[in-house]
Amino acid sequence: MQVPRDAVLLRVFMGESDRYQGSPLYEAIVLKARELHLAGATVLRGPMSFGLSSRLHSAKILRLSDDLPIVIEIVDSKEHIDQFLPQLEIMMGAGVGSGLVTIEKVQVLRYGAAPTT
Repeated sequence: MQVPRDAVLLRVFMGESDRYQGSPLYEAIVLKARELHLAGATVLRGPMSFGLSSRLHSAKILRLSDDLPIVIEIVDSKEHIDQFLPQLEIMMGAGVGSGLVTIEKVQVLRYGAAPTT
């Protein structure tokens, strides 16, 4: 699979406790991206966040949070990301909680393994 040099980064912010059809929302999003043959997806778990409600979510030792911040990053062509967005909207709309979705232009400098000699 090739990713064009001029690509886009789709970034999805949500809470760890958000669900879609009984599964973690972040898992459902990554599996759908894979099913639709997007170039790849990475899930990042953050130690602290706040969002629209200004409620603080933290992983402090004495206060275990069951809703830590999750960020999914997907880089692919604008066309592939645009095709994925309706599916993402369905999943985010059905999930419990709120989220933030951003898109930005990126330049892909490298994708894949190092060439073998």
